[in-house]
Amino acid sequence: MSFLTFSMVVLAALIHATWNLLAKRAAHAGPAFVAATNVVSCMVYLPWVAWLLARNTLPWSGPVVACIVASGLLHLAYSLCLQKGYRVADLSVVYPVARGTGPLLSSIGAFVLLGETPTGRGLLGLAAIVLGIGLIATQGRLAMFRQARALQGVRWGGATGALIAGYTVVDAYGVKTLGIQAVILDWCSNMVRLCVLLPWMLRNRANAVAAMRGHWGLALAVGALSPLSYILVLEALELGAPLSVVAPTREMSMMVGALLGMVVLKERVGPGRALGCALLALGVVLLGTPA
Repeated sequence: MSFLTFSMVVLAALIHATWNLLAKRAAHAGPAFVAATNVVSCMVYLPWVAWLLARNTLPWSGPVVACIVASGLLHLAYSLCLQKGYRVADLSVVYPVARGTGPLLSSIGAFVLLGETPTGRGLLGLAAIVLGIGLIATQGRLAMFRQARALQGVRWGGATGALIAGYTVVDAYGVKTLGIQAVILDWCSNMVRLCVLLPWMLRNRANAVAAMRGHWGLALAVGALSPLSYILVLEALELGAPLSVVAPTREMSMMVGALLGMVVLKERVGPGRALGCALLALGVVLLGTPA
């Protein structure tokens, strides 16, 4: 992976950690918040998409349409699953389990479906990232995942991670094989999500407005930041970065989240979490260094 694509993925991780912290604060708004952020995303990125479509013709075909629809449905399921997880369990469990499961399954998908060849260094880096995420989440006490509330977080985090892997492989296929531009794919995927959510929004207008009370500022921020973090990842893939490296490198967001918690929120960072950050950084270095 080149320095440019590596830098794009690291920046995406920084943005991703930021918008997830914001989304956690609106967890109880549920589907209404997901719909609101989709509306914001579609409006904010429409000028960019219109400009790209005016300059380039999207290669419409059956596989392209199927990829966009599949991407939209998987992203929607991911967003709803994540919000549900945040409602019933702690961010410090749901987020790392999801972000640990996602790259593991994404890398397996890249090896099996996209024909990417695993290397010993890459597999070691992936293992270090997954273990590091577990240590960050638990302050080094992995046994805490057996607690009742943590088990809920593990279940919803694992389901979210599986959906992350699903949309990551589908979107990588879209940009790397079908030639769909990253911004266009993400915007069209957002439109699919919005179309699916629209009937629910119309039937539950009063409840949706009530659920969003006090959360519109968060919806604006998440709606603008969430696509940007993912567009950077898709652009890196479009430039030739291997999915089996990009997917786990994105998980630097966990280390960023831990550091933000320490510096901004004054959270305690014990030896276990510090070791997790070190393993995460080591894993990223191993993945980003040519074999």
